[in-house]
Amino acid sequence: MSKEEFLAVAEQRYDALQKLNQLDSFYNYEKLFLELWRDLGREVLEKNLGPVPLNRRKKKTSRLWGK
Repeated sequence: MSKEEFLAVAEQRYDALQKLNQLDSFYNYEKLFLELWRDLGREVLEKNLGPVPLNRRKKKTSRLWGK
């Protein structure tokens, strides 16, 4: 993943991140903030290593460490 690709993915979530400032409950802010960052992290991970398998127990080699 290049720097430009990462910035484009992060930019897609910028508006949602700014809308969190309108919330009056810290609990709701924290909950939605964590969801945004988890989704961003998952998308970055998938772009770097490939899609996450449906079965979390099944391990495959990634394209970074051989085939």
